[in-house]
Amino acid sequence: MLFSDALTLDAPRRTSDGYMAVRAKAARTGVYQYTGREVDPENKHGLRDQAIVNVLRDEATVFDEAAARSFIGKPVTDNHPSVAVNASNWRDHARGTIMGAMRDGEYLAFDILLTDAETIAKVDGGKRELSNGYGASLEYGSFTAKDGTICQARQAQITGGNHVALVQFGRAGSECAIKDGFAVCDALPSNILDSLTKTEKPVKTMLIDGLTVDVSNADTAEATIKTLIAARDAAGAKVAGLETQVATLTTAGQTKDAKIVTLEQQVKDAKPTPAQLREAGKALMQAADKAKALGVAITDTMDEAQIMRATVDKHMGEKAKDWSDESIAASFAVLTNDDKPAAPGVRPLGSPKVATTDAATVATIRAARYA
Repeated sequence: MLFSDALTLDAPRRTSDGYMAVRAKAARTGVYQYTGREVDPENKHGLRDQAIVNVLRDEATVFDEAAARSFIGKPVTDNHPSVAVNASNWRDHARGTIMGAMRDGEYLAFDILLTDAETIAKVDGGKRELSNGYGASLEYGSFTAKDGTICQARQAQITGGNHVALVQFGRAGSECAIKDGFAVCDALPSNILDSLTKTEKPVKTMLIDGLTVDVSNADTAEATIKTLIAARDAAGAKVAGLETQVATLTTAGQTKDAKIVTLEQQVKDAKPTPAQLREAGKALMQAADKAKALGVAITDTMDEAQIMRATVDKHMGEKAKDWSDESIAASFAVLTNDDKPAAPGVRPLGSPKVATTDAATVATIRAARYA
């Protein structure tokens, strides 16, 4: 089970080489509160449908020497990676190193060294909140904290530190950050990377446009709502722009048809060169790879046009039955634009696709938007 901790850092220091060194209070003992779905997603212990589940972390778990030392030498990352960091992907994700771990009063503290100039610049620019990822196991039952709170689960063992991530907004709030003044912040573990809940009091959330917003922390709630409003306004502007392009495409349709017919005739009249034949073969292989990435079965007898049509038929259905080869090609380009096989875990949203100038592309965009 994967967990995340929010961190508290004192004033950062610069080395003679330009590195940034900080000490982070990373964990504490006590009671943590989660939703039932976080601690018992398969309802094996009858907790999944509970709004709040208390989880106990005692000193034996927080200050276990082997658990603390498991973080030493692990990387600091810029945002949480979608997979655990290991030797095969370390070069892609590491931006610094955890240099040491020690007990600091009731807290477990880390010494962190940031070694990447771009990441250090982001810290200087205001990206200062942190969250650390690790593995842990839970015990279920009835446990009593020192203050008398009854807990339904206990974090039994930290099975290994994996990384500490620099993030834009941590669920623990703006106090969990690299800053010039020291601030106290409680560490909040969770069973998924960067899915944290507020401790010390029940989490209050609102569902806004399908996104759960923690309204118990005013700074986090305000930042999230502003982001949603900005995204809504941007989406509205893009829709208006697409509608304008639809009208333009309708008006310009006959002219474009004439251009297509002319190009077709030029292709028929042209004698392909060896270079053109090589390009055609390359295009066929690229089309096949993109179609396979979208789950389309490809055979050796299919040419590029047949591959494109099979892909568009699979994703557009009846809408594409009367489309011309050119319309099919335009739709295929939209469906496979920069498409690559997704890595396990979270897939980035990427940049919005730019609408092209034919009716098939517009139909593809509309179908994707209302799917």
